[in-house]
Amino acid sequence: MSEQSIYNLIVRNVEAEVLPAAEAYGLGVIPWSPLQGGLLGGVVRKERDGSRRYAGRAAETIESRRSQLEAYEDLCTELGEEPGTVGLAWLLSRPAVTAPIVGPRTPEHFTSALRAVEVDLDEKTLARLDELFPGHKTAPEDYAW
Repeated sequence: MSEQSIYNLIVRNVEAEVLPAAEAYGLGVIPWSPLQGGLLGGVVRKERDGSRRYAGRAAETIESRRSQLEAYEDLCTELGEEPGTVGLAWLLSRPAVTAPIVGPRTPEHFTSALRAVEVDLDEKTLARLDELFPGHKTAPEDYAW
């Protein structure tokens, strides 16, 4: 059995209940939108180098998260890895996650996704990612019952 939820560095609300329950009951979690619609795939760099232009809601979302995405992409550069690879490697380090649902459009995207299984993020890097994208902090108001 498995659970399919949206889960990535930006959207982490499944950490409150879904991941702990899946882990406790031996269920696999198959995250969809692992790169948050491409936001974690190097959008700032692509925008800068002119290889991609964004408009409308995508541009607004990028602008609202620009400093966070820039810091993330800088960290990926320090690691010598593509942002998409790091985002997927992070997911693979999470409890109960079995395999993210990826949708590569190019051979480069596919290669980057495959590389994620080889990338081992150390504790320092995982802590930096948590600083950039804070996980879900359970609060009493999270529980409706």
